[in-house]
Amino acid sequence: MSDYDYDLFVIGAGSGGVRAARISAAHGAKVAVAEEYRVGGTCVIRGCVPKKLLVYGAHFAEDLKDARRFGWDVPECGFNWKTLRDNVLADVDRLNGIYQQTLDTNSVTTFHERATIAGPHEIALASGEKVTARYILVATGAWPMVPDIEGAEHGITSNEVFHIDEMPKRVVIAGGGYIANEFAGIFHEFGAHVTIVNRSDTILRGYDTQIRDRLLQISMVKGINFRFNAPFEKIEKNEDGTLCVRIKGGDPIACDLLLFATGRQPNSKGLGLENAGVELDDQGAIKVDEFSKTSCESVYAVGDVTNRVQLTPVAIREGHAFADTVFGNNPRKVDYTNIPSAVFSHPPIGAVGMTEAEARNKLGTVKVYTSDFRAMKNVLANRNERALYKMIVDAATDKVVGLHMIGPDAPEILQAAAVAVKAGLTKQDFDDTVALHPSMAEELVLLK
Repeated sequence: MSDYDYDLFVIGAGSGGVRAARISAAHGAKVAVAEEYRVGGTCVIRGCVPKKLLVYGAHFAEDLKDARRFGWDVPECGFNWKTLRDNVLADVDRLNGIYQQTLDTNSVTTFHERATIAGPHEIALASGEKVTARYILVATGAWPMVPDIEGAEHGITSNEVFHIDEMPKRVVIAGGGYIANEFAGIFHEFGAHVTIVNRSDTILRGYDTQIRDRLLQISMVKGINFRFNAPFEKIEKNEDGTLCVRIKGGDPIACDLLLFATGRQPNSKGLGLENAGVELDDQGAIKVDEFSKTSCESVYAVGDVTNRVQLTPVAIREGHAFADTVFGNNPRKVDYTNIPSAVFSHPPIGAVGMTEAEARNKLGTVKVYTSDFRAMKNVLANRNERALYKMIVDAATDKVVGLHMIGPDAPEILQAAAVAVKAGLTKQDFDDTVALHPSMAEELVLLK
């Protein structure tokens, strides 16, 4: 008989926590998980899944216009926000049920309440019950940051944006990262006047300069406004419910909705981590080693709460590797090199590997190949929007070390191309591959 109630207790039933719980149970561990909100976590409940459904919905605005150029007699179409919102939330409910079913099928006990750490092997539940576990895994994710400014309570974050009652006519989005640019595209296509307010002069920091400049150019042509080097001063709410956003050194902006997309912070507060001697960094992230172990031998952490790479597939891999390491007698680490990423903006971005600047700093001599073109569909639709594909090659080895794309379906194309970059293929390997014509993806094997 075990000295503990469970072999593993997982705090947080998001993507990483559920994967860790399921695989650990499959290895024979007795597992429990606690989730204070809904099983599925940020990605499924209030993140990438419902957001991508909104992106699909927003694309119809352009597709319906373009269809007329392709011979379709499309009448003027109205948009009903509540229909889309409710359908998206219904799909979230469906996925929530599937995640819960996964836990149940694998005999994982679920506590639908908040759990905190009372000691290296002890968990305190909100109901007052205390349980013990040989190992504790923290997988509580991250939480949207809200700037400390007067009137910030009048804004919302990506947590609440999926539940708004009406589609606003004027939207101000604070931030310049992927969440800001994705929702800028969504709200714009739904007919709102959108202004992005960024405290720096750069959007999408970390992405290749040419690619993010292209998105900025296209966004401005579409009618999305940008305010750079514009820190917030305060937010005022008018009697009619509208907002006045005051910017330091700039004109105020009137809007109906203010969305804070100013980053996400590890969700580590109030978990009782100090009761097990778990160390945090200065950003509040849980410090872990290469096997996701914290400073406490019995406590591990995976996903965004560790602030390594804040991506759902990474959290899933970390959770799986943890389970194999601790319960599967197969120590595994996660390889963080060449992780593909996407921005589901309008148009979307896909990227893997080093940017041109990173490659030049690290490798010295590089070769850069680009293709700047209009997709066939855009040509016939009389849409001037241009795609840009960019390949970064190590001049010494001919190895492709980076791919960066902006254009229709860029993330879908990039996923397959990322395999080639991860495998260390060369520019010649791309050149030797026969083009699939006519397609946008063929540009990757025709780069000059």
